[in-house]
Amino acid sequence: MPRERPRMPVTRRRAIQISTAAMGGLLLPGPAGAEGEIETHGMSTFGELALPADFRNFGYVNPAAPKGGALIIQIKNTSGNQNFDTFDTFNIYVFKGDGAAGMDATFDTLMAGSSDEPSTMYGLLARSVRISADKQTYRFKLRSEARFHDGSRLTAKDVAWSLTTLKSKGHPVYRALLDDLAGAEAEGEDVCVVRFAPTRSRDAHLIVAGMPIFSAAWYSTRDFEASTLEAPLGSGPYKLARYEQGRFVEFERVKDYWAANLPVNVGTNNFDRIRYEYYRERQIAFEDFKAGKLNYNEEYTARFWATQYDFPAVREGRVKREELPTGTARGTQGWLFNTRREQFRDPRIREAINCCFDFEWTSKNIMFNAYTRLHSYFQGGEMEARGKPGPEELALLEPFRGHVPYEVFGEPWSPPATDGSGSDRNLLRKADELLRAAGCKRDGGKLLLPDGKPFAIEFLDSSPALQPHTQPFIANLKKLGVDASARIVDTVQYKRRTDSFDFDIVTAAMGGSLTPGVELINIYGSKAAGTQGSRNMCGVADPAIDALLDVIAKAQTRQTLDVACRALDRLLRAGRYWVPMWVSEKARIAYWDIFSRPAQTPKFGTGAPGTWWYDADKAKKINYQG
Repeated sequence: MPRERPRMPVTRRRAIQISTAAMGGLLLPGPAGAEGEIETHGMSTFGELALPADFRNFGYVNPAAPKGGALIIQIKNTSGNQNFDTFDTFNIYVFKGDGAAGMDATFDTLMAGSSDEPSTMYGLLARSVRISADKQTYRFKLRSEARFHDGSRLTAKDVAWSLTTLKSKGHPVYRALLDDLAGAEAEGEDVCVVRFAPTRSRDAHLIVAGMPIFSAAWYSTRDFEASTLEAPLGSGPYKLARYEQGRFVEFERVKDYWAANLPVNVGTNNFDRIRYEYYRERQIAFEDFKAGKLNYNEEYTARFWATQYDFPAVREGRVKREELPTGTARGTQGWLFNTRREQFRDPRIREAINCCFDFEWTSKNIMFNAYTRLHSYFQGGEMEARGKPGPEELALLEPFRGHVPYEVFGEPWSPPATDGSGSDRNLLRKADELLRAAGCKRDGGKLLLPDGKPFAIEFLDSSPALQPHTQPFIANLKKLGVDASARIVDTVQYKRRTDSFDFDIVTAAMGGSLTPGVELINIYGSKAAGTQGSRNMCGVADPAIDALLDVIAKAQTRQTLDVACRALDRLLRAGRYWVPMWVSEKARIAYWDIFSRPAQTPKFGTGAPGTWWYDADKAKKINYQG
């Protein structure tokens, strides 16, 4: 499988990923303040906070979990400027460089999420927040005990500087997320006033609450946008201990971490050391796991899971294998068309290419029937479009009738099912008809675009893991006369090319959310289509989609959100922007039997390995020498 969305290896205090998670809007009543202000210890999207102000810890942790040992893993998920194969900077929040894994654990945020509540945050740096009646002004009351790793106090000045700097100089993802931030300023040492634009999105305040906070004093003599191997000063539960560029990066637990006993941190950050190893070859990484040099592994490839885990340590019970329900929303993954390229401008051509992928054959012969085919951008649940649009969806779609595909007002499009032969003749015939209808012509055995140029497609990837799936796909395209090929490049070049949209087709996975919001604008919005480094890989630029994205970002009820997402799902599916791949509802994990875990798992996640801890007795029992 392609590398899926980031799942935080150390869920130290939040369940919300800034680059993909939706965070949102309704506020709980609290003590009344001036001019109708309310004060609260947390913020939630559509319902009440599950935990009171005096809660002691999240229910899915072991508050008495011992500290110690090491978690040694391979980087398998990235965000921002991070790279799978190497790193050359510890500044992961800007566009330049290839960021090191794990750096987010060195920074604290104003608030932290709960894995039992999909869109809720509780105080971390902020003890509480006072919110104006119009929800445009938020006064975050900071904890006086908050400290950076050098012992200096973390103040409102640091918070204000961090937010304004991320908005003006941060990675395009952060700049886009902070678009609604109108300003931030210190009101004394312990209060940061955050102001939002009147047209703010529903989730703007929670996005701010989840941003990393930097030291303004530390950066007063340094360039925030620089690529650097000097670790920025942080305040989080871990700090950089040692590294070898491009090979490994290791963090150590901060023994006197100022926030260790806060309710949002109790029972987490249990490992003394967290080490990320870098590998250019997947098999070498797996051999190191078998030898115990890595002690935890999440497996994304069903073929590997079914065939490669019969080695002595597994048979002897020293390595455990499990399939855990994730409890999270299904994400999207597929082969994405770059519609900025001439050969993909016509949706009929994109539909024709869809006809050439035989999922049924691939599932049976390569993936051990371990996956479900994707067809929706919000698969499963109330946000998925089904049947014809209802009255509420039609109210959103009708203003665009005549400007969007007619099928949007009927049954939503799904990728065609095949006969499982690997080369379904009926579908290839349909593909040929679609290509001809789009103006493509033949010159002998070659297919030509309407302008007479040869029809060529390059599938770009940074890993050969998907080649068994892609090559039969390419073979079918060639039967139609398409000059299709696959190209594997190193991750540095891959990142450079995808950041600048220099590709035909790429494989990509986007994390799902139970409460989608403003982050979708960075994936499907017109502005993002022209912003290098954005997540709008397909180049989606449609006024109707922009309008629905705005409704989603500002939705104030679950019903409004669900309806808008269903309408968006129809538009995106009608656009044929991708060849949908597949999804698994379980996480496949393997680990050396040296860990213990809480009795309860979170409702929206596996808890692994972020709530786990090193068990010295188990390690001794199996004579673990990793």
